[in-house]
Amino acid sequence: MVNKSIPVFKVLGCLLLLVLTTASKPKKIKSENSKPNIILIFTDDQRFNTVHALGNDQVITPNLDGLVKNGTTFTYAYNMGAWHGAVCVASRAMLVTGLSVWDAKKQETSYAQLVDSKGFWPQQMKLAGYETYMTGKWHVDTDAKKLFDHANNIRPGMANQTPQGYNRPLSREDTTWQPWKEEYGGFWKGGKHWSEVVADDAVGYIQEASKKENPFFMYLAFNAPHDPRQAPKRWVDQYAVDQIKLPVSYLDDYPYKTEMGCGTDLRDEQLAPFPRTHYAVKKNIQEYYASISYMDEQVGRILDALKKSGKLENTYIIFTADHGLSVGHHGLMGKQSMFDHSIRPPLVINGPNIPKGEKRDQHVYMQDLMATSYELAGIKKPSHVFFNSLMPLIRDKTRPSPYPNIYGCYMDTQRMVRTDKYKMIIYPAASKILLFDMASDPNEMRDIFDKTSSKKILKDLKVKMIEQQKLMHDQLDLSAYLDKI
Repeated sequence: MVNKSIPVFKVLGCLLLLVLTTASKPKKIKSENSKPNIILIFTDDQRFNTVHALGNDQVITPNLDGLVKNGTTFTYAYNMGAWHGAVCVASRAMLVTGLSVWDAKKQETSYAQLVDSKGFWPQQMKLAGYETYMTGKWHVDTDAKKLFDHANNIRPGMANQTPQGYNRPLSREDTTWQPWKEEYGGFWKGGKHWSEVVADDAVGYIQEASKKENPFFMYLAFNAPHDPRQAPKRWVDQYAVDQIKLPVSYLDDYPYKTEMGCGTDLRDEQLAPFPRTHYAVKKNIQEYYASISYMDEQVGRILDALKKSGKLENTYIIFTADHGLSVGHHGLMGKQSMFDHSIRPPLVINGPNIPKGEKRDQHVYMQDLMATSYELAGIKKPSHVFFNSLMPLIRDKTRPSPYPNIYGCYMDTQRMVRTDKYKMIIYPAASKILLFDMASDPNEMRDIFDKTSSKKILKDLKVKMIEQQKLMHDQLDLSAYLDKI
């Protein structure tokens, strides 16, 4: 065999060419070294226990269940309150400004200064290098198109309701209005259900974002399951009315409904007949669950698109709602109360280094999500932001909440302060104070105000209420009621 050796200079030349060729190729930034993407999946009027994986064995939510399984759930997240009947307005204003409830009300008269100072959530994300996107419900008194890079199908506070959608059903034979009847408009207005439109928009943007390297922030705001609670018939049929469980706290009539601002003149309360009936409440719950399940189906489409995009591993997915909804609890239908069913939404966070299948029981506000995203994005929290990042609690499940007590308000008709164990609610117009032991009575059915053993508890909560009012710049004078304690 002839030994043909390769000259050394040729070997070196080939190696040099290989090095130069490799160096000339653009290097892709590794996802773990880049800023994470952040997606907010934001629903409307969804109570904390309307996810199957969070303890509701009736509702069908496989995609939300997946988020619970693969993320960390905050089981006691609260909306702080509202200054008028559209509780959604206050909740969303606090979320995107970072201001506490009464400061947000004051700012709402003119958001111009906050806009000019880049103080809104999407503006801060954009300054940090994020491409920002929103679709769906906005309901904040400033132009979303001026805050986000992209804003599609911006929806009002609710889909249009019709006279046929109120005071129903009066009986089993009352079938004029049905969730799948497109002639009543609402979510069907425009030819396609609004929940499906949110998913269409989100999928389209994710497909475009998959071609880019810069991080994105998505604000995906479903109007569902706000009334009119409409969904395809196939989902309504999944819930047999007679199989629907009534709330443990079901009442035909709440004795303080008028004094608390939830009387017969409140729009939300007019959805079902007075007094409530078992059938009417079950029918409204059926439609509520169907709306949630159809929305969950659309969430599944969004999550599938994210997986196909190749962006999932470097994306935080946050799921929550603006507040809860009573739908028959305590004889109420809306969200204008200080009961947990109305002020507690679900709150779940998924993403890199987020513990899977874990829960955090510290009491927090759902508006903490803005500050949480700032920490994830490496943004210094602006001084005007009242709320706090949830990441310290995710990293350390034993860490105490940054809030020693939780404050709640509804106009001038209700005030609430809550500790881990006790909740005090005040109805000024009724000169009524309620006290609940939340550990033994989580459904808030047994008022223990008049018990001798409650005196010390009430005195402590009185001090806490006064402290919270000062902290929140709440000017309602409660002295006439607190002096009774």
